[in-house]
Amino acid sequence: MDYQACPGLTAMFFDQAQALGDKPFLWFKKDGAYRPMSWAETAQRVKDLSRGLRALGLEPGERVLLVSENRPEWLIADIAIMAAGGISVPAYTTNTEDDHNHILTNSGAAGAIVSTAALAKRLLPAAIDAPDCRWAVGLDPLEVQQELPLEVHTWAEVEARGREMPDDVAELVAKAKRDDVACFIYTSGTGGAPKGVMLSHGNILCNCMGAEDLLRKIGLGDEVFLCFLPLSHSYEHTGGMFFPISIGAQIYYAESVEQLLNNLAEVRPTIMTAVPRLYESMYLRIERGLKKEKPLKQKLFGKAVELGRKRYHAPSSLGLGEKLTDKLLDRLVRDKIRQRFGGRLKAMVSGGAALNVEIGTYFTALGLPVLQGYGQTEASPVISANPPGKVKMETVGPPLKGVTVKIADDGEILVSGELVMKGYWQAEEATAETVRDGWLHTGDIGEIDQDGYIKITDRKKDLIVLSGGDNISPARVESFITLEPEVAQVMVYGDKRPHLVALVVPDEAFVTAWAKEAGKNGGLAELAEDADLRDALSKVLDRVNQRLSNLEKVRRFKVLAEPFSVDNEMLTPTLKIRRHKIRATYGEALEGLYGKK
Repeated sequence: MDYQACPGLTAMFFDQAQALGDKPFLWFKKDGAYRPMSWAETAQRVKDLSRGLRALGLEPGERVLLVSENRPEWLIADIAIMAAGGISVPAYTTNTEDDHNHILTNSGAAGAIVSTAALAKRLLPAAIDAPDCRWAVGLDPLEVQQELPLEVHTWAEVEARGREMPDDVAELVAKAKRDDVACFIYTSGTGGAPKGVMLSHGNILCNCMGAEDLLRKIGLGDEVFLCFLPLSHSYEHTGGMFFPISIGAQIYYAESVEQLLNNLAEVRPTIMTAVPRLYESMYLRIERGLKKEKPLKQKLFGKAVELGRKRYHAPSSLGLGEKLTDKLLDRLVRDKIRQRFGGRLKAMVSGGAALNVEIGTYFTALGLPVLQGYGQTEASPVISANPPGKVKMETVGPPLKGVTVKIADDGEILVSGELVMKGYWQAEEATAETVRDGWLHTGDIGEIDQDGYIKITDRKKDLIVLSGGDNISPARVESFITLEPEVAQVMVYGDKRPHLVALVVPDEAFVTAWAKEAGKNGGLAELAEDADLRDALSKVLDRVNQRLSNLEKVRRFKVLAEPFSVDNEMLTPTLKIRRHKIRATYGEALEGLYGKK
């Protein structure tokens, strides 16, 4: 399609729906089996809901909060809000009442759409307190026990009201401009209170154009996406929803992260997007399973990884015998691994955080090509990605089509192009600080190699500056530590201190196996303070420290009894650690590692 001529996201959707008609579009699990919703049915439901929202009083430019699990109704609601002239404000299902209150109040949302009664328990109290919120719509009945100071409607009721109104949605969509704000995507709050990033239709269309240009090399056709990252995150909102729409792809909704491997086998996607933490989890799961296999199978698997890595790093270095062995292992080993992922993946795109190079080359060596990309919400969100067939795993690839990148004098990565946000909602000072003279100041430090590939060296604000003035990348050190099978999570600390210390969450399976061998009872919660467990983990840290420079070595650490999680607010919904939250919770323990309280 001609992305540059397209007037907006809603126009793009309705054009695709008209062209594809009764072909399957959205797939959802019902009674244990995936069932389709056609493009035509989806478009009709978008129209009905859009008119129904206007019947509730939604005016052009007003904001609507959207809280739902990934499901067809998420897409329908998002596009319906935009088609009514409104601005969609996606919110995480993991948000607390306070989180909802902040977003509702900050955005001035006129209403809210929520999927379930369980999610409404945290949303409705916040909606009642929000000064501008007039109504709420529940996909499921919201079980309101008392009269509330805002209107509460069911989705079916709003759709029914929409069907009674004249069908003028096409006229409204035709009036929309490419530069109009489509949505507010709130940042995940890794460094403080979330800010509302205003993204226009053109911002997201620019990203879709770049994604198609990138993936055209693998041969785009009847593509199948498995949607499982939160749609409230800009990565999935663009890459898992609007990009598939732009190429006429089918979208399947995963049941849960826990069911992901089963859903992969059922859906057999052709393109997969995920965050590094998921790849790390799959790597550990494969490695644990391998230890239970017979020695011959382990040997074949190890050889497949060895030759695959060698082929990735230096294809011409494979001798004739190695080439023949590699081809045989493709059938004996790699085909079986590919089948676990559905058997027809053309690309696995990693984004949202830095991917450990060893993990990326591991999957590539097993015949699952990983394309590491880079971006942020303020860039709609993808800035660059490794192109198929020309992957440099230690980089995040060259800029996408329509994107210009340069490195500032202090090493910061600057980005320009239509993908750059319109600004932060009601935060002119923060906007002026972030976007200067049309250049997005990413806050990331990096360099560009001779082939135009971007290499991220650190996060400007996350740099640890030791008391001696040396700069340390915490993400780099953490990536080495979490690659060890005994460690599930870690955060290093040391700003203005003489050396690094760390908070370590051991891997649960490791703790269970260690306790059994050591003749001890209990799990992580009971054994976190155990001196013997600490000694076992100390050996792991010693092993890692051998691969780090003197400045990067972790000198002392504390074992935590509770993992970082979304529920305790120490992880974002896309599984990045919230350093400020962790420091606030464990500040005394961290200082104690330096002999201070």
